[in-house]
This record gives sequence, C-alpha cells and structure tokens, in this order.
Amino acid sequence: MSRPNILFIHAESFDGRLLGFLGHPALRGATPQLDTLAVEGTCFENTYANYPLCCPSRASMWSGRFAHHVGAWNNYCGLSAEAPTLADQLQVAGYTTQIIGKTDYVSGHHSGGARLSAWSRAAAIPRPVHGEPNPPHVFPDHRERAREGDWQKADEANAFLREQQDNAAPFFLYVGLHLAHHRFSTSQHYLEQIPEDAVALPAADSLQHPVLPLQRLQKNWGHALDPDGLRLRRRIYFAMIAEVDALLGQLLRALDQYGLRDNTWVVFAGDHGEMAGEHRQYIKLTHFEASIRVPLIIRGPDARANARVQAPASLVDLYPTFTDLAAAAPPDDLDGHSLVPELTGGTTARPPRAFAEHHSSSCPTGTFMLRRDQWKYITYPGYAPLLFNLDDDPDELRDLAPLQPEMVKTLDAEMRQVADYEAIDAEAKAKDRECFAAWRDEARRDGTYEEQMAATYSGAGHPPGPVQPWREEDEERIRQWLAGNTLPLPEIDEEYA
Repeated sequence: MSRPNILFIHAESFDGRLLGFLGHPALRGATPQLDTLAVEGTCFENTYANYPLCCPSRASMWSGRFAHHVGAWNNYCGLSAEAPTLADQLQVAGYTTQIIGKTDYVSGHHSGGARLSAWSRAAAIPRPVHGEPNPPHVFPDHRERAREGDWQKADEANAFLREQQDNAAPFFLYVGLHLAHHRFSTSQHYLEQIPEDAVALPAADSLQHPVLPLQRLQKNWGHALDPDGLRLRRRIYFAMIAEVDALLGQLLRALDQYGLRDNTWVVFAGDHGEMAGEHRQYIKLTHFEASIRVPLIIRGPDARANARVQAPASLVDLYPTFTDLAAAAPPDDLDGHSLVPELTGGTTARPPRAFAEHHSSSCPTGTFMLRRDQWKYITYPGYAPLLFNLDDDPDELRDLAPLQPEMVKTLDAEMRQVADYEAIDAEAKAKDRECFAAWRDEARRDGTYEEQMAATYSGAGHPPGPVQPWREEDEERIRQWLAGNTLPLPEIDEEYA
C-alpha cells in the first residue's frame, strides 16, 4: 500500500466532553458522524489544548512546540509567517498539502484590543475586556447550512478530494472550521436535535480563588445571570456542535465516494473549548475542562477500532503523530510525542501527562496546567494553586490543594520538569511591559491613547457597545505596573465575585 493520506478536520471552540458517545445527555443522537468515527477508530478521551486561546493554541499545534518555546504569548503573538510548520514538513516528505479555512497561528492578527488587554493584564484593571456574547440567534427555518462559510470550506475540501482520485502522491488536507465559535447562532434544523429538557445549567460554583472575580468581571459575566438566557445559549452551543458533526459527515462521504477511505487517516480535533456559562464564565482563557479540553478522534488503515485511550494527550502530539504516519522525519526539538503506538496497539514511551499555559487577558498572572491520571494541577505565579481530582469531581468544584499538600508538591515538581513556569511567567510579563510601553509612547504622540484604552476596557468590541471614559484610577494602575510594582487585586462587585 502507498503512503497514507491524512485528512485533518480542526474545529473551533469545541469542548471535548460534548460528544454523544461519551454520554453527554444533550448530545446523544446529535453527533452521529463523530460517534461512528469513534467506533471505527481511536478516541483520546483526555486531550488538551496547550493554550486556551486561538492563536497560541494553534501556534503550538502547527509547530509541535509549547507556546513559550515559540513566543506565542497571546492572540497577537504567534508564529512568524516564515516559521516552518507540520505542513511544510509533510510537503518536504513528498505530500501534496492543501490548507482550507481557519489556521490563525501567525502573529499580527486579531484586534488592537486583543493585544492591549493581553499586554496590560498584570495591571489588573477592574473593567470588562470582552463584550456580551452575541445575542442568541436561531434562524427560523430548517436550513442545514446555518454557518454558510464553513460549508463553503467543506465544498472546497470536497473538490480537492475529488481531484486526488488519480493522484499518485499522498495528500495532507487540513480543513479549519469556525464552528463552534461563540456566536451562539444556529438554525431550527440543529436546535431541534438538542432536547431542551436535556440542557442543564452548570453546577453552582463557589470556588474562592482570588483571580476568579477579576476574570469574571473582565469577561463581562454579569450580563448573563438569567437562567433562561444561559440555558438557551448552551442549547445553541450544543446545536453548533451538531452542525460540526454534519460538516464532518460531508467530508467522510467524499472519502467513500472517491475511493480514498481505505488509505486515508482521518483526524478530528479542536483548538480549545468554550466555558458556556460554567464557573460563571464565557469564552475560553482558563484551564477549567470546558475551556482547555478538546476532542481527538483518529481513524485510519491501521488504527484500533472502538478504542479509548485514557492517558492524557495534547495538541503538540499531533505534529509527531502526522510525521510518524507519513514516515517522515520530524524535527528534533518537538515537545510532543507520537500517538501512533497507541493508535495501532503498540507500546508507547509517551509521558502520561498534558501541559498547558496561558499568558493573555482576563487573568493578572500567567497560569499553567498539568494533567496526570485523575489529577489536574493549576498554578498561578504569585497566588495559590488549584488541585482537582477529576474522577471524583468532574465539574471542578472542590479545590483540594489545601487538603493534599503532598500531591501538590509531587505535581509541582513534575510541572517544573516540563517548564520552569515562574521564569516563563516573568519572561511573558516582561514582554508585555516592553510591548505596551512602546505602543503607549506612540499612542500618546498621536493622541489616541485614552481613546484606545477606553475602548479596550469597555467590552465594546464583541459586539459594539458604549465606551466608558478612561479613568484616572485606571491610568494609575497602568503607571504602577509599568514602574515594576506588583499591584493588589482590586475589590470586585458582588455579582462577579
């Protein structure tokens, strides 16, 4: 048999727990293509993004290296346009490569607010950065192409697959979807696949960690306390996942139609999750399961069927997995490990853990996560850590760090073997200060500084809303931060605390 093809479908904002075959009550019957893919292949049930934000997560995945190793600190700082990626490596190995849809791993994109809120995070300004999520919207008809842009990508991928029927060279086809990004928009066709009575509100959260109130405020959670509105947004989010499943079905049928199935590996994954109201938060930017857990299902010529891998994995493992499948030589500086032994029933030397980091907006310090066995350990340099036993507490409601000092010590030592997180945090914060100070000097010269800061810290970007004036107390926090002082966290209104 010739070298295998690879079809990689990459979804946006897809919480990896939200799959029908994993038993989620609202998704049972709504993800038939993913359910079938899991029966025909191998599901890595505990897979994590290496960063809970689009650009840095994707920069890690495309480079096979952790974000701090490639300087992918936030949505504005990813890889350079010239940086080699896994697609380049496969092309050198003789693969025809086709990239369709969202990639989002290159520096310099996203809004000005994305970089300003990330750079100034350590100033801990008690104002919203994110606007209200888009109002829930349901098309009144039963259209199947609710997110038309993604269907056009699937059409383009279908055309590419049709052209590969007589192509002697193997191919690598990447299809990047915008679904299920938090636009909270769907059609009746998908909404009706999600039983309303199966959509539960998130478990009540009483965690007392000091950074969480500021995070909720900056994410503008206070607008979303209405239970009915929260339940509707969650139902629409689940419906968007059902549309992802339908898109996947079109691509799988194309493989069958063009005779490509038997020699094609199919990989389905996400870039990060979506909080969808859990822990009183929306979007991502945390290491809670809803934000950092992603799906990973792989089917292929030699894959074990109906297999479940419980050992934690992460997106940096995809680069060496792809090169392994393609019999291509990987670079020697990758942070991930090939999943092929687990796919084919062999013996793996892969460390049974996953690592993630975060250095962007909505948190005044860097955060770092280590998952091993049932334990999840999250550090916040300058603040107390969190520790969860996910077997006993899958909703992450009980912080065991004060009760399990020896486990904290063990996991902290292991995390330090992976990454010197305090040094990385200091490096990221120094970069923030350097970038912000240079931008501030320029913005003051052209007279737009206060205007841009007010827009950034009014949550006015998603969707547009009123801009609140930039206050002297806000600027004082900026001055103190730029002077190198560590600021105390501000007092937060009760609705966010």
